[in-house]
Order: sequence, then structure tokens, then C-alpha cells
Amino acid sequence: MGKKTKRTLVLLGLILVLLGIAGGLYFGSWYPAGPEARALLSGTKTVTVAAVDGGWMLDGPGETDALVFYPGAKVEATAYLPLLTALSEDGIDCFLIRMPLNMAFLDMNAAARLQRAYPYDHWYVGGHSLGGACAALFAAKHGAELNGLVLLAAYATKPLDEGLSVLELHGSEDGVLNRKALEKGRRYLPASAAAEELPGGNHAQFGDYGPQKGDGVATVSRAEQTAWAVERIERMILGD
Repeated sequence: MGKKTKRTLVLLGLILVLLGIAGGLYFGSWYPAGPEARALLSGTKTVTVAAVDGGWMLDGPGETDALVFYPGAKVEATAYLPLLTALSEDGIDCFLIRMPLNMAFLDMNAAARLQRAYPYDHWYVGGHSLGGACAALFAAKHGAELNGLVLLAAYATKPLDEGLSVLELHGSEDGVLNRKALEKGRRYLPASAAAEELPGGNHAQFGDYGPQKGDGVATVSRAEQTAWAVERIERMILGD
């Protein structure tokens, strides 16, 4: 082996090591769930939380409607338990997916596994931020098997079936959401899609994981933003 080849191999080795370190630093840090969310892992008087393949099932009084939820990037999945517990208490059973490395694109087909395992009449997928975008990609491929899609501070990147119910929600103070991509993504939504902005809401307050880098400062509380989102999701799934 010549000196030039050895130098090339050493250089490639160094690059791989640096990439590994960078990847470890990026994927090794995340936004942990807050105390309220962690406490809800034990369920409530009306909602049972049980481990299922790839995450948790929140089983409330409902029997016909199910929502599969994909978390945002680098956010601990359980941070969304306040939102999903409220939905489950009101009749929408929820499945919360624990994504590998907290990245939704690593298990975008999680909803399909659950659909095969549970006999609900109506299925919805949704998610926050990157999780919402990945849920939209799943819906673009499996629209005929779904009833609706919930996008929280997220957007579609591929056309969705016109028969799909779609709800897009975001906050006015969201500093993370790409507004140009949000507007571009609306061309892929069905004509019947509903979109709404919460005055004073931001990006992180759809979950319980504290402030997020680059986000705006909310002028409404997390509880208010959660209740706002819950009311609109229930309106879409359960009706008035």
C-alpha cells in the first residue's frame, strides 16, 4: 500500500470519527418531558396508559376513534401526554410513538402496525413539527386507510387525498416553524382542510418539554395552548 493511499485512508477514518462524534452530540441531546407529562404515564381515573409496540396506548372511554401521534424532533415522546390524555379522556384513544433517537422519520410506518393490531372504526394520524411532517408523509401513502390528519406546527410535503379530513394548527409566536414551507405545504392539503393560528401560541407549548431553541415567547400559557388544540382536534374527530 502506497503512502498516498495510506494518507487517504487515514483522512477518511478521521472524517468518519468526526461524523460519528457530531452525530452522537446531535442525537444524544434532546428535550426531556416535564414533570406534568411524566406524571401522566401512570394514567388518570378514566385513561389507562399501557406499553404497546413502539410506544404507549392511552385507552379512555372511547371505542371507535384512534389517533396515532408522532412526536417532534429530539423531543421525548412522553412530553405530549398532557395533550393526548385530554383527548383520550374525551373519547379519542391515542397511541403515542416512541421514535428511535427521537426522530420520527426513523419509524414513519408505526401507524400501520397499530392499524393491523387494533380494530378501531376510524383512524387518524398526527404529530408535532417533524412528527407532523412524517405523519403527513404516511397519510400521503395510506390516505385510503385513514380518516384524518392532525398537523401541529407542521406541514405536508406531498399531495393528500381529497377525502381526508385535515387540521393544521400553529401559534403566532412560533419561531421554529418554517412559514414559507407551511404556506407551500397548503397546496397539498384537501380543499376542505382547516387551518388556524393561535394568537400568542408558540412552537414548544404543544408539548411539555420547556423552551425550545429558536422559538418565540408565548403570551398564552401551555395549558391554554393545549386546551385550544384539544378543542379543535375533538371538533374534527368527534364533531360539534
